[in-house]
Amino acid sequence: MKARIKNYLAITKKEWNGMVVLIILIALVLAAPYVYRASRKDNTINFNDFDKEAALLSKAVNVVANNAPTKAINTPLFTFNPNNLPVADWERLGLTDHQVKVIKNYEAKGGHFYSRGDLKKIYAITDADYKRLEPYINLPITDNYTKKAAPGEVIEINSADSARLTMIRGIGPSFAQRIIRYRERLGGFYSKEQLKEVFGIDDSKYAEIKNEINVDGKHITKLNVNTAAFEQLRRFPYLSFKQMNAIIEYRNQHGDYESVDDMKNIAILDDIILRKIGPYLVFK
Repeated sequence: MKARIKNYLAITKKEWNGMVVLIILIALVLAAPYVYRASRKDNTINFNDFDKEAALLSKAVNVVANNAPTKAINTPLFTFNPNNLPVADWERLGLTDHQVKVIKNYEAKGGHFYSRGDLKKIYAITDADYKRLEPYINLPITDNYTKKAAPGEVIEINSADSARLTMIRGIGPSFAQRIIRYRERLGGFYSKEQLKEVFGIDDSKYAEIKNEINVDGKHITKLNVNTAAFEQLRRFPYLSFKQMNAIIEYRNQHGDYESVDDMKNIAILDDIILRKIGPYLVFK
């Protein structure tokens, strides 16, 4: 029995040498990290200096972002009127494509520059840009658009022409033309709040101008709904094609309308629509 166990556990000299080499290799692998750390000294980071440099860098970035124009400030400058200034001239003044686009969008919505400081109100214009351009801004004193209504003066918007509408603070030539076109389509305004239906006049713009305007209903052009053809009904932006056809078909089938109440029998005309078109209709 002992002989069998001895033979089972016995190893040859070659096997013994291989085992010794394996043990040495394992020991070297395990010891390598410790040898590497002992032979190399890590650099100590000074976080105080790092924080100071980071703060200086952040301050420099903010100054550039808030005050520095994105194009060369050595661009040759010239006297200019910012109203309807061509894109190429804005670019010659050193503004970026984005800045020019913001200005043109402002003009497209009826915006107008009445004073030099108005250019500064454009959010894309930096303080540095404005300081650079301000001495060259030329807004003629004789510019008709600079004439505004006196404090307390109220302008009647159904009879006012384009020049008079521009006397309303916040209304430029573009807005004046849009108001007139919409007024002609409707036949006049019966409520000041209808101005919010004009493109570009949102709640904030309306709040800005509502105390400077009034509406006189006697200037409204009425439409006889009992004789109106389809093309005449198209003037109302409140009506769809189906609703216009329904008004004519119901009239053809049931005779003339006596009042707006008769039109309530048309299923696709609700009270909201009838309240909007009612002031423009006559029945005799």
